[in-house]
Amino acid sequence: MRHRHTPTFFLSLVLKMAAGTLFTYPENWRAFKAQIAAQYSGAQLKVASSPPAFTFGQTNRTPAFLNNFPLGKVPAYQGDDGFCLSESNAIAHYLSNDALRGATPSAAAQVLQWVSFADSEVVPPASVWVFPTLGIMPFNKQATEQAKEDVKKVLTVLNKHLNTRTFLVGERVSLADITVVCSMLWLYKQVLEPSFRQPYPNVTRWFVTCVNQPQFKTVLGEVNLCEKMAQFDAKKFSAMQPKKEAPHKKEKVPKESAKPQEKKEKEKKKEEKKPAPVEEMDDCDAVLAAEPKTKDPYALLPKSPFVMDEFKRKYSNEDTLKVALPHFWENFDREGYSIWYAEYKYPEELTLAFKSCNLITGMFQRLDKLRKTAFASVILFGTNDDSSISGIWVFRGQELAFTLNPDWQIDYESYEWRKLDPDSEECKTKVKEYFAWEGDFKHVGKAFNQGKIFK
Repeated sequence: MRHRHTPTFFLSLVLKMAAGTLFTYPENWRAFKAQIAAQYSGAQLKVASSPPAFTFGQTNRTPAFLNNFPLGKVPAYQGDDGFCLSESNAIAHYLSNDALRGATPSAAAQVLQWVSFADSEVVPPASVWVFPTLGIMPFNKQATEQAKEDVKKVLTVLNKHLNTRTFLVGERVSLADITVVCSMLWLYKQVLEPSFRQPYPNVTRWFVTCVNQPQFKTVLGEVNLCEKMAQFDAKKFSAMQPKKEAPHKKEKVPKESAKPQEKKEKEKKKEEKKPAPVEEMDDCDAVLAAEPKTKDPYALLPKSPFVMDEFKRKYSNEDTLKVALPHFWENFDREGYSIWYAEYKYPEELTLAFKSCNLITGMFQRLDKLRKTAFASVILFGTNDDSSISGIWVFRGQELAFTLNPDWQIDYESYEWRKLDPDSEECKTKVKEYFAWEGDFKHVGKAFNQGKIFK
């Protein structure tokens, strides 16, 4: 007798047999989503996160890697059959089975809802609050206080939803739980001390339940909840910054006047000099130190004649159309810089105008270290519940800047990015309209509401 199986059965079987490699850097919470999903589905997933298999900042810039993943960002997945996939949520979805994705259309839609919720509501305020405590972002009191309030709103929504539920969707762990837990991981490890999380017992119960599942534990290890809220440590932040070597001062003593004995003593002292003792790292520093970092992502690029600061001064202090824009095009270095058009992927989720603007401002705040080599004008179009966000970015080099440093990979996945040809009419028109905040904006179809400048 022939057995007839549904397409779902065969898809599930294929996924269990799926095999591939996930390229990432150590302790990348975005990669955790895919790793945990693979634990549940049975996909055979190899993780390449350290030399010689993968070196962040090097391997992902090679022609071979860029041929498969043009943006050069991680996590990136390559199946043993050659199938390639980028974007952490897409990879996690691909490595999931039907139970994780949602077995019915309504359940699948709910899973997608929570995945989007994690990206748009959890990650932005969590990053603003947590990153300064890890020493990888400067502290801004006003932004941090706002982030705390935003986190409280997130916890309130989750606490109400979980009041009568064990998991976010259905009766078992789904991709919704995996994604939101990974997005909240550093919140619980760094800043959500007992008194702060006390009003949200359902959320903590759910979080602890999830991270103690064997599939989570295999990837995350033991997750210890924060006992005392971490604070910004200026000393740690300073230590995390690239060190600049002070130029050696040459002694203005003629060679013939230096006595042999003095030379010997100087040489002896030089030999006796030993490097300063390295301060012992705490757990957070150790995690961050394990992430391969490139001190200067642009170190290998030739010097550019385009002076970004000079353009920014013109833009800030003089007429945009009469002075700043002509200065930009007269001095723009097409080899040393590139121009990109960005459009927010989820306009249907934009509601009140002020909240939409907070998305833009939050992204700018988290990219503070990029200001020296980048400029952007991002605009909100339309009205409440009918709006869109798009903008023009200018970056050093020819690659999308966010891919060059893991610290910059916060919000950019929420946008579609397209590199523009500086000599095209499309580029010149967009640069003019977005820089001046005036024009037809024919490609948008909505009226200008307000804009934000990254400079």
